[in-house]
Amino acid sequence: MTAPRVRPGLRRVEHVMGTAISLDLADDLPVATLHELAEETFGWLREVDARFSTYREDSEVCRFDRGELPFSEASADLRAVLERCADLWGATDGFFDAYATGRLDPSGYVKGWSAQVASDRLLAAGAANHCLNAGGDVRVRGHSASGQPWRIGIRHPWDPTATCLVLAGTDLAVATSGVYERGHHVVDPRRGAPARGLRAVTVVGADLGLADAYATTAVAMGSAGIGWLDRLPDHLHAIVTDDARLLHSTRLPLAD
Repeated sequence: MTAPRVRPGLRRVEHVMGTAISLDLADDLPVATLHELAEETFGWLREVDARFSTYREDSEVCRFDRGELPFSEASADLRAVLERCADLWGATDGFFDAYATGRLDPSGYVKGWSAQVASDRLLAAGAANHCLNAGGDVRVRGHSASGQPWRIGIRHPWDPTATCLVLAGTDLAVATSGVYERGHHVVDPRRGAPARGLRAVTVVGADLGLADAYATTAVAMGSAGIGWLDRLPDHLHAIVTDDARLLHSTRLPLAD
C-alpha cells in the first residue's frame, strides 16, 4: 500500500503571552506564503499581548483598569472583549468574572479568543489545514501534514511528561484550564478565594474563546462545575478532580 504523501508545511514556536505558542501549517503552499502567514499570526498574538497583558503597566487593559483610558477611547478589540466578558458574567451566574481578583483580568477569555481570531484569519487566507496551540488552548482545522486528523494531547495534571487523554478531529476548539502550573489561581468569585475541587477542565466546542471561558468558569465553580458542564449545550468536556477522578463526555472525540 502506498504511504500517504506528506505535505511540507511549516512549524513555528514562539513565547508569547507568557506561554509557548506553536503553529503548524499543513497546506501545500509556497514556503514564502507559509512564512508570511506565520508572521502575521504571531504578529497578531504579540499585539494582543501588548494590549491585554496584566503585567505590563502600559498595556491598554492596565490603563483602562486604572481609569486612565475611558471606554469610549479604548480600542475596538478591548471594547469587544469587555462586552463579551460582561455577557459571560451574566450567562454563568457571575462565576466568570473578569474582576474576580479585584482588578481587571480578562485572561480567561482573551487567550482563547485571540487564537480563534488567528485561526479564522488563517482559514480566510487559504490555510485550511492548521493547528494553533496557545499554551493548551488549541484550535485545529483540516488535516495534519500526513493527511490524518489532528491529534490533541490533554496534559496529565500531575505528570507534565504524560497525557491523560488524546483527542482527534478536523475542526475542534479545545481549551483547558488547570491548576497544575500556577497553583489554585482561579478565584471563586462567590467566596473571594481560590477555587478547589477540580484539578483540570477541558472544554471542546466550536469557538475557542467561549471554550476557554467555560473551562475557567467550571474551575471557579469547583465541584459544582461538573454538573454545570453536563448541562452545557453544544460543548463536550473532560475533568480531572482534585481527588484524581477522570470524568468526560461520552461523545468526546477520543483518538483511536
